[in-house]
Amino acid sequence: MTALQGIAEDDFLRARFYGLLAVLMVAPPPEDLLRRLAAMEGDSTPLGTVLGHLSQAAAAADSDTIADEFATLFVGVTGGEIMPYGSWYLTGFLHEKPLADLRDDMARLGIEPSPGVSEPEDHAASLCEMMQGLVTGLFNEKLDLTQQKIFFQTHLGSWMPRFLADLEKAPSARFYRSVAEMGRVFLEIETQAFAMVD
Repeated sequence: MTALQGIAEDDFLRARFYGLLAVLMVAPPPEDLLRRLAAMEGDSTPLGTVLGHLSQAAAAADSDTIADEFATLFVGVTGGEIMPYGSWYLTGFLHEKPLADLRDDMARLGIEPSPGVSEPEDHAASLCEMMQGLVTGLFNEKLDLTQQKIFFQTHLGSWMPRFLADLEKAPSARFYRSVAEMGRVFLEIETQAFAMVD
């Protein structure tokens, strides 16, 4: 965790939220993570409220049920209920120009695709993981807020709020409704904060 040493507390918390979203979007949570989520305590702030909802959802579920929900939502026989890809949301097709633009920015920023991962890089989980690394300096040097804003607006803000809204109201979403709610509120806060950055 050396990348998290020496960064400001607000950046540390931002990175943790991006990391949690990445973990929950890439695969269903294993039992140990589910229990840790269930043990979280919320508060009266907007983020605290949705974390409380996520905690309640984790406490009421089990890992097998969530694994089935994850498969229905994101995998399915011919694709799940929700397509968690930037190209899909921005163009209606996979592997389109938004993915090519992302790959160009990844190369420029020194971000390499994870070995053995077959998903396109514009998957919601990958983008959250990239933002986590850009906030903490995991890939190279920590990006300043202006550069973070450009990456966020181009590759996440342009589509992920719509994806999370769709996930929140997806027919099969139970546990993932609370994940989507948390992500939506967090990205709203990020968007508001970036609006103040020149």
